[in-house]
Amino acid sequence: MHQFPRHTQYKDSGLAWVGEIPAHWQTRRNRFLFREVDRRSTHGKETHLSMSQVHGLVPSNDLGRKSLQSENYAGGKLVEEHDLVLNRLKAHLGVFARAKQAGVVSPDYTVLRPKGGVSVRYCESLFKTPMYVGEFRRRTKGIVEGFWRLYTDDFYNVSALLPPPEEQDQIVAYLRGQDAHIARFIKAKRDLIALLAEQKQTVIEGAVTKGLDAAAAKRDSGIDWIPLIPAHWETCKLKHIAVFNPSRSESAALRLSDEAVSFLPMECITTDGKLQNVETRRTTEVWEGYTYFRRNDVVMAKITPCFENGKGGLLDALPTEIGFGTTEFIVLRAAARRVRPAFLAKLLSIKTFRILGAEAMTGAAGQQRVPLDFVKNFRVALPPLDEQDQILSTLQTATAEQDAAIERIRSEIALIREYRDRLITDVVTGQVDVRGWQPGPDDVASDEELTALGDDEADTADEEEADGDE
Repeated sequence: MHQFPRHTQYKDSGLAWVGEIPAHWQTRRNRFLFREVDRRSTHGKETHLSMSQVHGLVPSNDLGRKSLQSENYAGGKLVEEHDLVLNRLKAHLGVFARAKQAGVVSPDYTVLRPKGGVSVRYCESLFKTPMYVGEFRRRTKGIVEGFWRLYTDDFYNVSALLPPPEEQDQIVAYLRGQDAHIARFIKAKRDLIALLAEQKQTVIEGAVTKGLDAAAAKRDSGIDWIPLIPAHWETCKLKHIAVFNPSRSESAALRLSDEAVSFLPMECITTDGKLQNVETRRTTEVWEGYTYFRRNDVVMAKITPCFENGKGGLLDALPTEIGFGTTEFIVLRAAARRVRPAFLAKLLSIKTFRILGAEAMTGAAGQQRVPLDFVKNFRVALPPLDEQDQILSTLQTATAEQDAAIERIRSEIALIREYRDRLITDVVTGQVDVRGWQPGPDDVASDEELTALGDDEADTADEEEADGDE
């Protein structure tokens, strides 16, 4: 990465939350840089665009999951290429994106058209910095956080840092050049994680389908994908060893309580079943419209591509006894006398289950789901409980090396992302002077290559839309 000096002269920006800026930069309120446009689609046949913190503003059909979208987009807001679009309900999270193509968006988005003299690409980076996210958050209005909105007049009254036009373009080019290097680094690390995960899955699948004793007597399983199993194992369908989607009625009293519960969006579960960034909320905030579960239940995603990537796992590390999550989870509760919860989670993680489930998916392209009947009737081989315990203990040791390596690589990815965030902030606020930078052949990357910059673990939640009528 290049090292650049600071600008030679600075001045007070006049904004307490910004501090000093280069002496030749200006600050101008957004009302002088953008104007809101509100043109509506009459027939709804334009390309529908969805907002994603990972991918920006992209065609809904390009997203690998079902977005909250209607069948007809008549009445949606029309956007043109290079408009700046913000999700008013998530502006305080930095959900701004430049329109890369014309289309139609949710009526609850704000469409802003540049007036001239400002680079939308530059502003897109500027408005996602922590200091601007904090300022937008301060100006949002609403009673409940999920319904906070940044109204246009409040956006207009925020001042943007404004370098000369040629310097805005230089900043955009420099940051894209650095993103090319960072994206390649992240992709290489993810490829390594995928290789380690494949090795781990091979070990797991062998243990849960063949057992630990290679010399044990075998018999025909009667299951197409498992030719032989230990003779003393039984075969059964998943519905015989687990309760599916346990009824909320067993905890109906919670509906009127204010108990602390875990809130588990899809991005809180990694592709190897680990929990991360789990929120704690009150029962009254999350009951309606979410899936209910308890600690030691097993959850699995039912949507494409999360199902194929293995989103789900054992909720043994749930911070509270009770939790709520996306309705895109299938919840399984292990039958205590038949299967250990951890062993049930291993059965759902094996590659063969994912492949066959993906083949059984139904629904429109990009909105497919694995049928619940497929999961319920999926046949597995099941050892006695004591042998399940032995297999689980052996697997914990056998996969420890891969687990440690995967966590180490994830930490490296997190660090490079932190570096990128700091770099963007320093450059778009003028803390370093990149005017002397010249691109080299390695500073070029396609839009497709740059998608590696996104957090693939969080992708499914960040693409949630706020569709609704004004």
